[in-house]
Amino acid sequence: MSDEIHIEELAVEARIGVPAEERDRGQRLVFSITLVPSTDFSALQDDLARTVNYAAVADEVRRFVQTRVVKLVETLADELARHLLAKFPLREVRLELRKFVLHETKHIAVRVTRAAANASQT
Repeated sequence: MSDEIHIEELAVEARIGVPAEERDRGQRLVFSITLVPSTDFSALQDDLARTVNYAAVADEVRRFVQTRVVKLVETLADELARHLLAKFPLREVRLELRKFVLHETKHIAVRVTRAAANASQT
């Protein structure tokens, strides 16, 4: 079992949707993200510099999402997961993206799991 950091229900404003009107007005998306760091917790020595700073991850998610205009939630989820793997010392990213677009549902969601090409145990 790998050590994990989990961010639950991070709300971000985004410009996303197939119809242009939907992209133009923007909307709230909610992300739940599980990060599997490259370094196990037992090797951190209580040092923030050795771990994945979850506040920095949340800031990066907001920045990344707010600078994109895309049609598909699937595209955004894939691009964000790959971006986080490239930006932070991670073995794996699992994320769920929720969009509140169908009136007769609570939300729709997509889930992706992406692993680093060089994922190795520390």
